[in-house]
Amino acid sequence: MPCVLDFPVYYEQDEAGGYVVVCPALPGCYSQGDDLTDAEANIRGCIEMCLDEMEARGEELPTAKPRLTGHIVIAR
Repeated sequence: MPCVLDFPVYYEQDEAGGYVVVCPALPGCYSQGDDLTDAEANIRGCIEMCLDEMEARGEELPTAKPRLTGHIVIAR
């Protein structure tokens, strides 16, 4: 039976266009894309590669941790 892992990712629009996307549960796991669909496909591949490397080294795969996301609005 396959193991299902759920990784939060964060998207940020790049000043030069496109999006940068980061998976904080896997240090160093980030990618980019011309649009959100492209960025999502690219980070999916990056996550898969990181997990493959962890498994090859015999490391335990990370488990989902609850995360809270908020916004701080500052008027100046």
